[in-house]
Amino acid sequence: MIRYTLAASCIALALSANANATPIDEELEALKARIDQLEAQQLESQQQQPELLVVEEQTQEPENAVNFGGAVRVNYAYEDYDEDNSDRGGDFDFDLFRIDVSGNYQDLIFSAQYRWFEYMNVIQHAWIGYNFDEQQGKIGVTQVPFGILTYASNNYFFSSNFYLGLEDDYDMGLNYTYKGDKNQIDLAFYKNDEQGGLDGFVSDRTDRYAYDVVGIRLPGEDAYDAPSDGYAAAEVNTFNGRYAHNMTFNDVEVELGASIQAGQLDIANGTDGDNVAAALHSIINYDRWNVKLQLTDYKYDVDGMDVERIVVAAYHFYDSIPAEATTYIANVAYSLPVEIGPISNLTFYNDYSLVTDKSAALADTFMNVTGMAIAAGGLYTYVDFVVAENQPFIGGTMVGDGGTNTRFNINFGYYF
Repeated sequence: MIRYTLAASCIALALSANANATPIDEELEALKARIDQLEAQQLESQQQQPELLVVEEQTQEPENAVNFGGAVRVNYAYEDYDEDNSDRGGDFDFDLFRIDVSGNYQDLIFSAQYRWFEYMNVIQHAWIGYNFDEQQGKIGVTQVPFGILTYASNNYFFSSNFYLGLEDDYDMGLNYTYKGDKNQIDLAFYKNDEQGGLDGFVSDRTDRYAYDVVGIRLPGEDAYDAPSDGYAAAEVNTFNGRYAHNMTFNDVEVELGASIQAGQLDIANGTDGDNVAAALHSIINYDRWNVKLQLTDYKYDVDGMDVERIVVAAYHFYDSIPAEATTYIANVAYSLPVEIGPISNLTFYNDYSLVTDKSAALADTFMNVTGMAIAAGGLYTYVDFVVAENQPFIGGTMVGDGGTNTRFNINFGYYF
């Protein structure tokens, strides 16, 4: 079901997982989920994008169809910021097992993915939709249309935006997409996050694939504390709009786009809050080269409070992000078809993220990932070397003030 075309189209995803009891290590496993998701989404991209925007292909399929797939992933990680890990020469751990299902029932289309980790089980996405002409509507847990799609990164760790909830995020709501020859318009309304918001019936609000706001961080609290009583929070009534224009200059293909996001915060003590984010992006393709660029700015406000930090959650732990910041993304990748035994493609990349101008003059975050993705039939291997500062999953937090850390990671995944 998933072939080497996934790797060729999905510029490298490299993951690592170090399962320890600390929040930082759980982040690592969280990231594993992400990369799998990246590929899961690539998998989804293969199955749902043709359905949603190339309606003609549906006439070649059975009237009703259900397709199943999945993946098994394991990971090796060597971390200089974890003394026990480095003393052992790194750790080799189970990453995840996942099941994908997609298809159509008459004119309806659907897609879902469920993931099993050692520490949590989560829905990555689950939606039903309808295609009409060059348009598509969806309802359910869907990817938030913001910035570069499907990912603003090539590596397994995503960009720093992912940890701010601004890349590969999924929430519960309605999506509309129009895609013409040169223009794409995405509009969405999300009533709440994938867990049903502040009063959702879930056993643990930290068990989720994508980062979401779960509280307001009070002065003096640790970055990994749960929200204090009365200050739990959730995103509600969020609107998203995204426009992308495609053009060609000789052999150079360029996408230019802009995104806006605005919504409210539902806070347990009844205080009103809101958030807004905006982004400009560009994707450039020339021959085997790909360049991704994005500028993003966001801010959270709470009435009567000078908020400096926001509580977020994912992958079975709490973390913190600045209440406002500006981010920059600059990535370059080169895809090389090869015939080396079973290996059909090598993708080389360097992804750079910077988070600056943070609230309360918090220290900047940067992450640079140099890596390679190897495609060999259903086997995908991602090799990443990460250098970062104040970056989740690389020994830090977005609200920290630590030194530079490095991590070497190899993720092996079999997709079926």
